[in-house]
Amino acid sequence: MSRIIGKLALVTGASSGIGQACAHRLAADGAHLVLWARRKDRLDALAIEIAQTFGVRVHTAPVDVRDRKAVERAVRAMVKAGFVPDILLNNAGLAAGLDKLHEGDPDDWDRMIDTNLKGLLYVSRAVIPHMVKAGRGHIVNIGSTAGHQVYPMGNVYNASKFGVKALTEGMNVDLVGTPLRASSVDPGHVHSEFASVRFHGDEDRVKALYKGFKPLSPDDVADVVSYVVNAPEHVNIFDVVVMPTAQRSVHVIHRDTA
Repeated sequence: MSRIIGKLALVTGASSGIGQACAHRLAADGAHLVLWARRKDRLDALAIEIAQTFGVRVHTAPVDVRDRKAVERAVRAMVKAGFVPDILLNNAGLAAGLDKLHEGDPDDWDRMIDTNLKGLLYVSRAVIPHMVKAGRGHIVNIGSTAGHQVYPMGNVYNASKFGVKALTEGMNVDLVGTPLRASSVDPGHVHSEFASVRFHGDEDRVKALYKGFKPLSPDDVADVVSYVVNAPEHVNIFDVVVMPTAQRSVHVIHRDTA
């Protein structure tokens, strides 16, 4: 039985990939939703689909988490409307480029740091005080195996995801004495728009990345998120690392060459 029926979940980066899959899964578990992403047309279509399929309430707002003022405005509007999330899913994130550090593009670095770290911080800083005041809440940050092990040419993305891991740990320490919990779900290879963004739309590189093995799907990650947020309130799952069976570390993947 779902423990989140009737609760409210705020999902960032909800218009595609893991965020979209989590929106579907949390709605299937009976949660009402607030969905944020930059692409309003996708959000609106997703909201209609989910509301019709699962019968839950879905509110949307076009929010770029890199824009601190926009985040603060969206949270003020949400709270004024009477919505304080029971679940905050900090999903918005990306990788940009795959280069040696001394050959990297600083514009790619800015996109990753601004989204993966500063965006998570802006949303958390704006939302968590309302959760603390309400005396309830669960923060789930989407991390990565890249936050546990570095890999060649992953440098700044690795650093951003190591930062997410540290921030999740820091949240837990800072929230001690409150009912709030903070968890991290850290996937390995997931087949989504993620790789297309990283390789700036070079689909040949995307195909090569996943060649010879079956990566996770966004739905696989959403299943883990559902498990985490459905844990009893006295249970805090700090960190879950999930990888496809063919992957055993960031470096070790069995590829079928047949």
